[in-house]
Amino acid sequence: MQTLFNKIWDSHFVARRDDGNELIYVDRHVLHDLHAPPAFERLKRSGFPVRRPDLTVAVTDHMVATAPQRTESSNPEGAPFLAATRTGSALHKIRLIGLDDPAQGIVHVVSPELGIALPGSTLACPDSHACTVGGLGTLGFATGTTELVHVLATQMLAIRRPRQMRIMLNGTLNAHVTAKDLILYLIGHYGSAIARGHAVEYAGPVARALPVEARLTLCNMTAEFGGRTGLIAPDDTVFSWLAGRDCVPSGAHWDAALASWQHLASDDAAHFDQDLAIDCSDLEPQITWGIDPTHVLPISGRIPDPATAALDARPGYEHALDYMELRVGMPIEGVPVDRVFIGSCTNARLSDLQAAAAVVRDRKVAPGMLASVVPGSSTVKAEAESLGLDRIFRDAGFDWLSSGCSMCAGVNGDEGRPGQRIVSTTNRNFAGRQGAGVKTHLASPAMAAAAAIAGKIVDVRRFLS
Repeated sequence: MQTLFNKIWDSHFVARRDDGNELIYVDRHVLHDLHAPPAFERLKRSGFPVRRPDLTVAVTDHMVATAPQRTESSNPEGAPFLAATRTGSALHKIRLIGLDDPAQGIVHVVSPELGIALPGSTLACPDSHACTVGGLGTLGFATGTTELVHVLATQMLAIRRPRQMRIMLNGTLNAHVTAKDLILYLIGHYGSAIARGHAVEYAGPVARALPVEARLTLCNMTAEFGGRTGLIAPDDTVFSWLAGRDCVPSGAHWDAALASWQHLASDDAAHFDQDLAIDCSDLEPQITWGIDPTHVLPISGRIPDPATAALDARPGYEHALDYMELRVGMPIEGVPVDRVFIGSCTNARLSDLQAAAAVVRDRKVAPGMLASVVPGSSTVKAEAESLGLDRIFRDAGFDWLSSGCSMCAGVNGDEGRPGQRIVSTTNRNFAGRQGAGVKTHLASPAMAAAAAIAGKIVDVRRFLS
C-alpha cells in the first residue's frame, strides 16, 4: 500500500547515492530572476550545458518593478539580475517569460497557470514555495543554488526521501473562512516544527471541496508549516481546471495523461509517519499577531501572554510583543492599520482578487490608508481587468499595479516605511520582512481588503454577512 507521495517519488527514482540521498528525475525545472544569474555563472564555470532546456523555464518576478509601463531598468537594483537572466536563458535556449511576455508573473502562479506543473510530475524551483504546485498533485521541491546547478546539468535532484504526514481536514469551512485561514490555523495550532522533514498530504472532505486556486494557497504555506513539500490528491476539479492550458497535453496525449492521473491517490491502508486530523467546522478568519507565522489568532482572539507559552517560545513571544507594539490581552480586532498589500504567490490569483473586490466594491479605503493590489501574473491582471476588478479597486482608492513579487520580500523597490503596520496576504511576517521596522499581519485577501476599508484589523464577516 502506497501513499500518493511514494507513488510519485518511486516513479521518478533513478538511483540511491552512498550519502543516503536519492536521485529523482525532474520533469519540469522553473527558475526565477533572483537565483538564475548565479546559477548560470556557476554552470558556465563548470563547463556543463543545460541537460534539458526544453523542460526548463525562466521567469522574471522577484526583481521586477510593479509600476505601470515598467521596463527592465525601472528597478535599478534588479536590472542586472533581469539582464543576466535574459542573457543566460538565450545562451542555453531556455524559454524566458520576461516582462514583455503576456504570461509574465510570479513563478508559483505561472507554473500552474500555464500547465507547466502537472499531476504526478516532479518540479524543481529555487524558491522555498515550490510546494505551491502540490495543489495540482505535483511534487514540488525547493532547491538552493548548488542543487539548482545540479538540476540544470543533470535533470536530477539529489535529495533524502522525506518522512510523510497526512492531515485529515474534516467537517466544512464556514462562510468567508478560506484556505489561507486554514493554513494559518494549522501553523498556529501545531507550530512549524511538527512538519519539519516531512512531505505533507492534505486530505479529507475540506481538502477535496477546495477549488484549485485555494489548494495552491494551502500547499504554498507548507513551507511556513516546516514541511519539505505539500500535496493534495488530484481529482476531476483539477483535471477540468488544467484542460486546454498552454503546456498541458492535448488530444490522445491528454487522454493518456488523464488515465494515468486517475490513480494518483494514497491507498486506503497506506502508512504515514504522522497522521493528524482536525475538525474545520468552527474555524474563524485568522490573522497573525507577531513576527513568526506560528503567532496566529482567530479574529475574535486576544494577544497572548508569554507566560502561557511553552518555555522555549516565551522569549520569541516577548520580542514579538515589543516589536509589534501590542499589549497582552488586547483584542486583535481593532488594531489600527497604516497599509494593506494584496499580492504574492500565496494570494494573488483571480479568485483572490475577486474575494477582495467583493469587500471593496462601492466602498472607500480609510483616510490616510495606503493600499495596493499586485496581481500574481499578467494573465491574472488581464482577466481581472476584463471583469472590471481594477476599476473597483481604483475607485476605492487602491493602487492597481503590475505583476511581480512586490512587497512580499521587499526586494524590488516595494517596501513599507519604518513603523508602518501592514495587513498583507503574503506568507511571512518576520521582523523587517516588508521593510525595516515594518509590522506585518498575515491574512486572507478578504480580511486584508476589510482592513483597508476600516483602517484597522476587522472581522471581514462584518462586511459580508
